[in-house]
Amino acid sequence: MEPAHIREVFGGRLIRVAVETWPTGEREIVHHPGACAVLALTAADEVVLVRQYREAVRESLLEIPAGVLDVEGEDGAGCAARELLEETGYRADAPLELLGWIYTSPGFADERIELFVAGNVEPSDPKPNTDEGIEVVLLPLAEAARAIADGRIVDAKTIVALLL
Repeated sequence: MEPAHIREVFGGRLIRVAVETWPTGEREIVHHPGACAVLALTAADEVVLVRQYREAVRESLLEIPAGVLDVEGEDGAGCAARELLEETGYRADAPLELLGWIYTSPGFADERIELFVAGNVEPSDPKPNTDEGIEVVLLPLAEAARAIADGRIVDAKTIVALLL
């Protein structure tokens, strides 16, 4: 199915918002270019996470490294590897493996995140991109699972990647 009419009401640097007319009424739809994220594991079975302040929810969240697909010609695995290095200073020693993908909030947005896993990651860059206000956190894999259960990890992409 397709909407009868689409009216763009906002176009920003990252997203566009359109009002679409459907048989059931008007819907506000957020269009996003897509993103990727990586569950990075060290040889000691630690998950490489980032803690960063998210303005939309007004709190710091513990998440797997992720980023927007915004480099021309770059695929999801390349984007995930780049974001891992930029955000954490860690590099994967083997190609990333696709875990799957998710829609983040399909009730109003078309954002799709590709989820990857990387094993045996090692620190490569002693100075990751700290301009983004990111703190690197290493958590044993079993502890990361407990962090989901006790509410320390509430970010959807992180929860899904850990469960996959």
